[in-house]
Amino acid sequence: MSKDVVKVFVFVDALGWEQVERYSFLRDLLPNRRKIEMQFGYSCTAIPTILTGERPSVHGHLAFYDWAPDRSPFKAMRLLAPLLRPRSFWRRGRVRHQLSKLIKRLYGFTGYFQLYGVPVERLPKLDYCEKKDLFVSGGLAPVKNLADVWSGQGLKYHISNWRLSEDENFRRASELFRKGAVDRAFVYSAAFDALQHDNVGRDDVLRPKVEKYADTIRALHAALVEGGRPFELTVFSDHGMTPLRGTVDAPAALAKTGLRWGEDYASAIDSTMARFWWLKDGARDKVKDAFAGFPGHWLDEDEMRRHGIFREDHKFGDEIFLADAGVQFCPSDMGVKPLNGMHGFDPADKDSCAAWLSTVPVPDSVSRVCDYFPVMTAP
Repeated sequence: MSKDVVKVFVFVDALGWEQVERYSFLRDLLPNRRKIEMQFGYSCTAIPTILTGERPSVHGHLAFYDWAPDRSPFKAMRLLAPLLRPRSFWRRGRVRHQLSKLIKRLYGFTGYFQLYGVPVERLPKLDYCEKKDLFVSGGLAPVKNLADVWSGQGLKYHISNWRLSEDENFRRASELFRKGAVDRAFVYSAAFDALQHDNVGRDDVLRPKVEKYADTIRALHAALVEGGRPFELTVFSDHGMTPLRGTVDAPAALAKTGLRWGEDYASAIDSTMARFWWLKDGARDKVKDAFAGFPGHWLDEDEMRRHGIFREDHKFGDEIFLADAGVQFCPSDMGVKPLNGMHGFDPADKDSCAAWLSTVPVPDSVSRVCDYFPVMTAP
């Protein structure tokens, strides 16, 4: 194991290829660049993929909630849900945020947890994928994550604390680099994702933030130089952001079918995809009739395998409907209002592409988000 060269990987969530090109982001400092195919799914899919090199079919994270009445950790919520009245009050964003904090504390979850727009009465039949902190050793067991591998390699390493602000994470990393105190580092920045959700396409808002990232990464580079050890610096992302082009109301369409959630069918409707489990005969045909004419398509098995999301146990759904790029399900289990920008569409969507930028040549093997891990863990 060579520890002579310090290898630093900076992950800027949602800094897509389109943004990198539009703003000529760090072209002089990081001249080795490549457009990257995003992992099908959301950040909750991409981050486990980055941290393991495996795809959702292996690491098990596609979206936060899955139909799982037998293994739901929320069974005790059967007692609480009937008391949460009126429903309109408990659907308010701030109320649900505080309720999410309470549930997280009660269940001892160490990972990221939010209820979003999931009806509380449905929780006892749902499972949540991110119960553990993904970034620490054992966080994605039985699959080994970055911390597991770097620890096993005997490296002095640093992985950002996702609970801290990005400014604090950059500051802590810079201190370590100036001291020459680490062999490997994974620096995480999440704020650009939220900024783009609200402001995609707004140059007056996004350009200053991108320029700030450029200044910050130049400062990291200077800290590495000051540390006196040879180093490689790479900046990468997980996806871009697609502007809102329209919405579809799946709950209204499903209500007209007369089918009952949890008895005839189950669903998890996210911003860009609707996942279904068929519980009774006839439900599939009625739902498909209800979705006829919606902009999008039902994924077939070949497409799911290509995207790395097919599982024999149908954990992610018996069938999945993917909206066309720019079209959001609204309302959904993620909320009642559409966002100005969203990701999680077909990876072929140009606005979805991620980016890999480095001081050293990009390995030929790197073309998808799942390809980052072998580079980060190479001797």
